[in-house]
Amino acid sequence: MDASFSFEDAGRHFACRIEQARSRDVAAWWWFTVSTDTHRYAPFHTDPRDTEDSVRSRVVAYYDELLMRRAAPRQPWGRGERSAVTPTPAPSADAGRPADAGRPADASPSTPAQSSTSA
Repeated sequence: MDASFSFEDAGRHFACRIEQARSRDVAAWWWFTVSTDTHRYAPFHTDPRDTEDSVRSRVVAYYDELLMRRAAPRQPWGRGERSAVTPTPAPSADAGRPADAGRPADASPSTPAQSSTSA
């Protein structure tokens, strides 16, 4: 396999090449650039089984996933930031019991029960 190659995908031009790591005891990396971006990326190490097709599919999958992560809403991650999730209160002992349970049958919901004794 060549140490570099280029290809087109979805109107983008990708240029891939192998670069050695600064330390000789570390495997080489696949680096790539893409025409729609100013950065260059090294998402994975080389593998003796690499082919142009396998590297192409990995590069495109990596870059498409990167674009999806960039487009997604920001998720809080730092100290002091809290999730927008509100804790659900624990159910009380009366959970599932109707609101008027225990009220006398002749009492209306807005007034207390009247005594029916005569004076």
